[in-house]
Amino acid sequence: MVATVRPEELAELLRARPNDAVLLDVREPDEREVARIEPSLHIPMNEVPARLAELPKDKRVIVYCHHGGRSLMVASYLEGQGYKELGNLDGGIDAWSRKVDPSIPRYS
Repeated sequence: MVATVRPEELAELLRARPNDAVLLDVREPDEREVARIEPSLHIPMNEVPARLAELPKDKRVIVYCHHGGRSLMVASYLEGQGYKELGNLDGGIDAWSRKVDPSIPRYS
């Protein structure tokens, strides 16, 4: 099951246990140039099936996009591929910018 991860929860996880999860950015390269959460692995949504080997199955994978729609689709796909610990960043990087790190630019 894909868990919803609030931005504040993700911030705490990255602070307290940064090696316990992989943050997966599934946005397009031009979006990532504008804003990103680091550290994160960038695999655009349409490339995920071909690049599954880059995602560890022994760590929690938290997926994010702009607002949370694409990342939820990718997380659901990963669940079907046997990944067990999955999260979707609620509200995406936009919510992260509003609630956790206002230095990250918002875009439309």
